[in-house]
Amino acid sequence: MKYDRHALILKIIEEKDIETQEELANEVRKYGMDITQATISRDIKELRLVKVMGKSGAYKYAAMDKTDSDISDRLFRVFSDSVISMDYANNLIVIRTIAAGAQAAASAIDAMNWPEIIGCIAGDDTILVVVRDESMVQDVLKQFTRMMRK
Repeated sequence: MKYDRHALILKIIEEKDIETQEELANEVRKYGMDITQATISRDIKELRLVKVMGKSGAYKYAAMDKTDSDISDRLFRVFSDSVISMDYANNLIVIRTIAAGAQAAASAIDAMNWPEIIGCIAGDDTILVVVRDESMVQDVLKQFTRMMRK
């Protein structure tokens, strides 16, 4: 089921300019699959879909090519190898890294271009991540935790 859904999602984004998770879910439903927004969100992360500028100037979902995927793997590894701990308050996440590891880990975060993250500031061993909305912090922390396990 998951494999079929992933194949369908890749087919849909190849054929149509899909700008939102809701649009993608609606397209998947047209093929008779019942799907939630949470499942779409997980599938997007698992497929490593990215947003790229379409011909109309709007951002749409696209699959990473092999080179992008290799770069992404390296970024995950840099983050994973550098981070020691994470904590948060309101819409701010503080990440502690090994000495001199914050710059590289922050660059990895920036390169992910997550819409939930406004930006981050790195010192020597500490990163301050500003999340767009407090309600998004737990999801961002979960993603960071997944990155640390890879």
